[in-house]
Amino acid sequence: MAEFAEMSKEELEQAKEAADREYEELKSRNLSLDMSRGKPAPSQIDHANGMLKEMTDYHTKAGMDVRNYGVLDGIPEMKELFSELLDIKAENLIVGGNASLNLMFDAMMRLFVFGTMGEKPWGQLDKVKFLCPSPGYDRHFTICETLGVEMIPVPMTKEGPDMDIVEELAGNDESIKGIWCVPKYSNPQGICYSDKTVDRLASMKTAAKDFRIFWDNAYGVHPVFEDVKVKNILDACREAGTENRPYYFFSTSKITFPGAGVSLIASSDDNIREIKKVMGAQTIGYDKVNQLRHVQFFKNAEGLRAHMQVLAGCMKPKFETVLKYLSRELAGTGLASWEEPKGGYFVSVDVYPGCAKEVVRLAKEAGVVLTGAGATYPYKKDPKDSNLRIAPTYPAVEELEQAMELFCVCVKKAGIQKLLEQ
Repeated sequence: MAEFAEMSKEELEQAKEAADREYEELKSRNLSLDMSRGKPAPSQIDHANGMLKEMTDYHTKAGMDVRNYGVLDGIPEMKELFSELLDIKAENLIVGGNASLNLMFDAMMRLFVFGTMGEKPWGQLDKVKFLCPSPGYDRHFTICETLGVEMIPVPMTKEGPDMDIVEELAGNDESIKGIWCVPKYSNPQGICYSDKTVDRLASMKTAAKDFRIFWDNAYGVHPVFEDVKVKNILDACREAGTENRPYYFFSTSKITFPGAGVSLIASSDDNIREIKKVMGAQTIGYDKVNQLRHVQFFKNAEGLRAHMQVLAGCMKPKFETVLKYLSRELAGTGLASWEEPKGGYFVSVDVYPGCAKEVVRLAKEAGVVLTGAGATYPYKKDPKDSNLRIAPTYPAVEELEQAMELFCVCVKKAGIQKLLEQ
């Protein structure tokens, strides 16, 4: 397909007329689809329904009755399963509730209220800043915005955040206290951090003694096309002598039930002791019945990995549908570029600069709700008004076919209009 930027005004006007006709035809279908969040489809969730059967035993191997009080940091069997799955020592992790986001917010709040390792609490400082690889995860940015943390966007590369920029900023500004990271199949681009990036994050000099890496490994076991190996940040920091730097987060929200999963935070010996001290005043412990239910369902890490292969089979046709339409309708037009993720939950598309908001508006007007333009940047300010996050997991393939047909027409319609204006 010819690149639209090279067309004459007359050719662009003809292309616009064709896109307008196609858009009106699709609009007449009265579509009603919501692709705004990365939700698993009901058919995907159904594969975990086996754990909802009646439990016949409510006891751990050691004889503890999980229906009663006790155990702050998670039952041993759940910790062992996570330990085997993620290659983290069981004693270095704490099992939480259904949302790792809750654990991330709590971790940030502890730093604001109590500080860490004898450093002044962040809430007593004049300014707290965080590095935010962008495009990135909007809920990370919401935590910062809620707590008044100044966010500094850092561009992403094919190997993770631009480490030259990260090292320059973190090494020279004491008010920069941390960085958000989604290291495997990043949200939204699907980028996997290289070993070099992980090592540089672990070993870099930071002006702040209490600099923290918030390592959100949300898609650590979510391959779709290829299972990519990402270096363990806890090991890398231990080797670099910065073992207190990372907080590692994970959950089963997109493995079993988003509303009833199990999460974890992992870190160094010192950090875990510090977290437990505050957590002990906050809760008696998280849902142990649910933890045991997960263990009884999966048995071990191998059982969980086998489950993820089943889910990959559910998601692969959906990702293939998105990529098929992008390639067929937009390749070579100059109106869009995109990543081809090997796993995770999203496909990131950069439309023609200045068009993302218009694409979202056009799609909504025709019955398809997309993630808001700007959502993947701090303060919802995409400097190019270009990036859009496609969440293909919830709709059925047949619905996704219609949604992607409309999406591509909206990209053309908005892009051609922008070129004509220029």
